[in-house]
Amino acid sequence: MAGTIKAVENPKLSLNMFSPEDIQRLHAATLEVIEQTGIRFPSKRAQEIWASCGAQVDAKTGIVKAPAHLIESALKKAPPAYSLAARNQAQDLPLDGKHVWVGTDGCGVEIIDLYNGERRRSKLQDVEEIARVADASEQVAFHWVALSAQDKPAHTRGLHELGAVWRNSTKHVQTESIYSVAEAKAAVEMATAVAGSKEALRKRPVLSLMQCTAPPLGHDGGSLDAALIGAEAGLPVGFMTMAACLTTGPATLAGNLVVGNAEVIAGTALIQLAFPGAPVFYAAAQTASDLRSGAYTGGGPEDFLFGAANGILADFYNIPISMGSFATGAKEPNWQAGLENSLSTFMASIVVSDMLLGVGFLHGSRIWSFEQMLMDCEIYEIVRRTLAGIEVNDETLALETIKSVGPGGNFLSQKHTRAHMREIFVPNYLDRRPYNMWETKKDGPRDWAREKARKLVETHQPDPLDPAIVREFERIIAAEES
Repeated sequence: MAGTIKAVENPKLSLNMFSPEDIQRLHAATLEVIEQTGIRFPSKRAQEIWASCGAQVDAKTGIVKAPAHLIESALKKAPPAYSLAARNQAQDLPLDGKHVWVGTDGCGVEIIDLYNGERRRSKLQDVEEIARVADASEQVAFHWVALSAQDKPAHTRGLHELGAVWRNSTKHVQTESIYSVAEAKAAVEMATAVAGSKEALRKRPVLSLMQCTAPPLGHDGGSLDAALIGAEAGLPVGFMTMAACLTTGPATLAGNLVVGNAEVIAGTALIQLAFPGAPVFYAAAQTASDLRSGAYTGGGPEDFLFGAANGILADFYNIPISMGSFATGAKEPNWQAGLENSLSTFMASIVVSDMLLGVGFLHGSRIWSFEQMLMDCEIYEIVRRTLAGIEVNDETLALETIKSVGPGGNFLSQKHTRAHMREIFVPNYLDRRPYNMWETKKDGPRDWAREKARKLVETHQPDPLDPAIVREFERIIAAEES
């Protein structure tokens, strides 16, 4: 059976990061970049849409320069709230600015094997097993296709991955692995089979598409075409910037925000110009390049600040956000992973980012770890409970109980204690044992998480997918491979 889902909901803590004037300056700078410098759209269909709406299009370079009023009017057509549907309707996710839902991250190419501990290339079986563990985890609300099924043909790999997740979980699927017209059309067919009809899919989109931009100030042609096909079918579509300070963005954080914001809102505006009112979302995973190597960092104060800043920008445009979080730069579950994932998740959650991505990944979203996934879920649970704040009412003030116990008494035997004791956080992976017990066993959180993951892989049985739908998946994929 599928696990229940937990979410940060209406957090009592808040963050003042930008003044209204700061937001307006970031927005104005973004519009100036789009209008005067331009964004590269290497897609004939996208260029035709822009040209038909009055934008300046250079067919040779693919660079589009769109006036500010066109971008702003297009963005106003985007719905501010909608739901991501799941196979199990009870697991639908409202993107309403009041919840933070957590998902896995995607497109990794290596995994730390759950049984021998060796690092190896990923395969379809890994996608299936990750989906099963995520299905059973109450903190994980939706799936990104976590790993690349490298044992399947490249041009249908994304379709095999979608099928694997749907067979092994009832939760919503958001994929970043559909890059072409053919794959997008086939993915829509598969989603239609799950939903029951084209009309049902439009009402309850069981699939959403995320496409990465090509920073600085660019998009990928195949991804644009796939996004347009998805939007036409009613699937929620988002564009994710991964602009990095020093390399694909300016060294300054504000400048990097402008570059990433220009990529995202230009892509979002394109979708609204083509299909007004189509569900869209902002997506971001901005970072800073390491000064010593130029590599992606996956953590640090810049990442944490971007995690909050992008959520605030999405709120300004009044659209949901899918925000990169977790995905530490650490090479194994350790102090660095805990530090980076805790702070990135806290900063993105306190601004109520609708979707958080990244549980389970190491080395900047390259290497999957089941142990890290389950420990990340605990990090999220701690953040979720922290942001809930402290509720103050007659029951929680407990005055009658305090009077009953009095000075020098004990609260353990009180009825009020029995009524509320299960509200106290009990960790799965924080080590609170007496020292002598730890000294005897010398085990720890990673060992416990590995044991739990093995048990879930071996025993969790997700609600089965209708065999007729599975056969339809096989037909669709076979047609693409023939």
